[in-house]
Amino acid sequence: MAKSDYETLLKRIQDKLGDSKKASTTRFELPVVDVMWEGQKTFLRNFSEFPKVLRRDPDKVLQYLSKEFAVPAERSGDKAMFVGRRAPDDFTRLFQIYVKDYLECHTCKSPDTKILKENRISFLICEACGAKSTLKGKYA
Repeated sequence: MAKSDYETLLKRIQDKLGDSKKASTTRFELPVVDVMWEGQKTFLRNFSEFPKVLRRDPDKVLQYLSKEFAVPAERSGDKAMFVGRRAPDDFTRLFQIYVKDYLECHTCKSPDTKILKENRISFLICEACGAKSTLKGKYA
């Protein structure tokens, strides 16, 4: 088989399959973590994007990250500052856990949820299927 025949066949297969990079498996995606270090401080430069995408209170998201890292944290504008050096993978992992525990519906796995507090108990209410489940953490 000649190289040109092989390349034409390969091109035909790629055209039939389509572009897999364009098709996303989920419609909900977290932004890429943008971290900067300055001495022994870690700055999450695009912190303000995460609460917007998650549709959650920025103070609660910051409180969650602070408690999970066990370090003090504070917001300044669009950035968040954490004491100590943290890798971008650490932030990504924690945001994925946050999404699983405090954002995704436990029934249908939809990210379209809201948090409602009734008598000191927080409920995760799905706007897609209507399911209502309790939240165990205080970061809701």
